[in-house]
Amino acid sequence: MKFGYEDLEVWDRAVDFAVKVIELVEIIDTGRKHYRLFEQIEASSTSVSMNLAEGKGRFSQKEFVQYCYIARGSLYETVTLLEIFKRKSWISEEEFSSLKSEGIEIASMIKGLINSLYKP
Repeated sequence: MKFGYEDLEVWDRAVDFAVKVIELVEIIDTGRKHYRLFEQIEASSTSVSMNLAEGKGRFSQKEFVQYCYIARGSLYETVTLLEIFKRKSWISEEEFSSLKSEGIEIASMIKGLINSLYKP
């Protein structure tokens, strides 16, 4: 037996994305630690898959759609933090570009999921 969200490819991709972000944060070495920013990017990156899972477990499709929007917002927040990390030279352009590309793909998948659920 498994949970319904485990059938969502976008959930699986979001989990992989969060793991990559956390692994990247774990190796960042700054002279002055910015713990709040690191905690925030870990929270926002994991929030994407967690909101997809929570939404899948809700009673109605309308609620699921709302959680998909929240997941997308967390994804945008994560990519914004990655941009800040890149501008601070905490991560390379290549690391940023790779994760941003993954984020764009996940955002597209979330949009497709929302469109499949939305019944006007």
